[in-house]
Amino acid sequence: MTDGRRHLGAVILAAGASTRLGQPKQLLQFGGETLVERMVRIAHEAGAQTVFAVLGANYQPIFRVLQPYQPELRVLLNQRWAEGMGTSIALAAAAAERHNVDDLLVLTCDQVAVTPGHLRELVAASHREHVVASTYSSRRGVPALFPEFSFHALQHLSGDRGARDLLQHDDVLQLPLPGGEIDIDTPGDLAQLSVEAPSPQRGGATIKP
Repeated sequence: MTDGRRHLGAVILAAGASTRLGQPKQLLQFGGETLVERMVRIAHEAGAQTVFAVLGANYQPIFRVLQPYQPELRVLLNQRWAEGMGTSIALAAAAAERHNVDDLLVLTCDQVAVTPGHLRELVAASHREHVVASTYSSRRGVPALFPEFSFHALQHLSGDRGARDLLQHDDVLQLPLPGGEIDIDTPGDLAQLSVEAPSPQRGGATIKP
């Protein structure tokens, strides 16, 4: 950008079918908002100027929830969502490049431990020189921050591993995310989080179908 500031973008990966859960996880309520709306809010609060949401399965009901957030939120439809998360990241990286984004946060909607503060720490650690991954349960993953130099590699992703392989490179920085391993993939995960759970943003929250 001409003023020397970074143009921070964020993509929320919300194209999956939630087949193991049996209902769209994107629309589960957490702390009075759906999981996908929560992540849109967190991305904006972290300083993202351009936010994308990649949809695929269950497009219509999720789009209806997100429609009020447009045009600030840009909704992308991944026609190839069934091929895996990598296609959603590739689609978002191409869109980020078109919108002159300098750094891209890659997020999923069901990691309830993610906060604006953690995302800001990812950005601060990068200095536009490094990819920065969150770490939890002895592995690297998203949320992750990808500077512009990595967009080309992101655009060539495919399959269901997402950006996992890119995050294993030796020069990738790592930032711990306590509770980052907690997500919602199965009815068991949902049942465990259906009791009151601490929320970094709201003090207490309930996940409800």
